[in-house]
Amino acid sequence: MKNLSNGVPMIQSRDGPTRPAGDEQEHMDSKAHIQIRLISDPTYLCGVREMVASVARRLGFDDMDCSKISLALDEALCNVIRHGYAKAFDKPIWIGITPLEPEGKSPGGITIVIEDEAKKVDPCKIIGRHLEDIKPGGLGVHIIREVMDHVRYEPRETIGMRLTMSKRVVREENPPRLRDHLPGFARKGDAASKRV
Repeated sequence: MKNLSNGVPMIQSRDGPTRPAGDEQEHMDSKAHIQIRLISDPTYLCGVREMVASVARRLGFDDMDCSKISLALDEALCNVIRHGYAKAFDKPIWIGITPLEPEGKSPGGITIVIEDEAKKVDPCKIIGRHLEDIKPGGLGVHIIREVMDHVRYEPRETIGMRLTMSKRVVREENPPRLRDHLPGFARKGDAASKRV
């Protein structure tokens, strides 16, 4: 840590400019319930995916939606590493996770914010390749938009980009029950026993 003549503490990052100490606080919304800072090394993506899927499960998502949310997160982080940081494995990425409040028939949901210090991009130019072009890769943006209910890309004030993704838990009016699908499982008097 260095000090400027005006007394403001400064931090010199390995490859970046000197910046005020505590500047990391600008990277995450202070309302996020969970904040993660990691470097852009793909080694850590598995752990982040598992943690987010576990949090989503605790917020009421079923296993399929938890898998979809962690897939969207993985695609977003891979895009930051591959395109934003040109595969550099030592750049910062911040992830914020916040539960959504209940609304209508939804008991809640999840908002995930990913921030980086990569080059700024016009959000209108963040599009996946044409789906008719059949080849591996290039579907991350499509997957993210398909899986999540709300997706917003935006440049950050100083440097880098911010991706905000959210998804609500959907509850069916009459969810299927195990006993509805297993012969002989229904009890006498159950509505299911009349259907068997």
